[in-house]
Amino acid sequence: MIKSVDRALTIITLVSKHKEGVGVTELASDLEINKSSIFRLLSTLVKHGFIEQNPETKKYRLGYKYLELGSMLLESIDFRTQAKPFLEELNSHINEVIHLVVYDQGEVVYIEKIEGNETLRTHSRVGRRAPLHCTSVGKVILAHLPNDEILELIDKNGLPKHTEHTITDKDVLLQELKKIKDQGYGTEVEENESDITCIAAPIFDNRKKITAAVSISGPSMRMSDERLTEIKPILIEIGKKISSRLGYIDN
Repeated sequence: MIKSVDRALTIITLVSKHKEGVGVTELASDLEINKSSIFRLLSTLVKHGFIEQNPETKKYRLGYKYLELGSMLLESIDFRTQAKPFLEELNSHINEVIHLVVYDQGEVVYIEKIEGNETLRTHSRVGRRAPLHCTSVGKVILAHLPNDEILELIDKNGLPKHTEHTITDKDVLLQELKKIKDQGYGTEVEENESDITCIAAPIFDNRKKITAAVSISGPSMRMSDERLTEIKPILIEIGKKISSRLGYIDN
């Protein structure tokens, strides 16, 4: 371990805990290092943008370099790759079809699909698009969009009927979306495909915006109310884990 690097990283951690900034004397006391050494380390960190000094209070706080690096990290994240371990974790608990979708231009796009051991015929496949109003993943995403965007999408795309159970009434759908947002998950029972029931959980990005959803699909005969109640907490937790991986902080 390189001592100077270790000290610099420790200083960064300490400074990050003081929103209003912290002075050299306090840092020297906390680290039991003389003030001249602290000052040299701080000067180096300031030079590279990791720490900045308030010219009035002379206190030090985190620099904007972290925002730059954080943005670069988030842009470099391969969402599908980052989510895959969590989908496999879900698969180890649930022996049904698992979907990962992203929101794009008023529709959902399937970007990952893990088959369960049980045979299930569905229209879904990686790369295929699906509507928002009659899929569990779509309704979960729709529920977390701004109200004006929800209404705009409904007016633009309509509520076409896919099965006898598709919600085609705007007011009924809006009530359903409010329920989904409040409870943190969404379901659809044969609304998109006959004999198929799905449950989905939202995925948020570092800006706390809905960006994707993860779902479990199975034949309605297996996806009973009792089964959905069993699956729900596991699925919600996986959605939270993926969100966290994308930089989302729930507070």
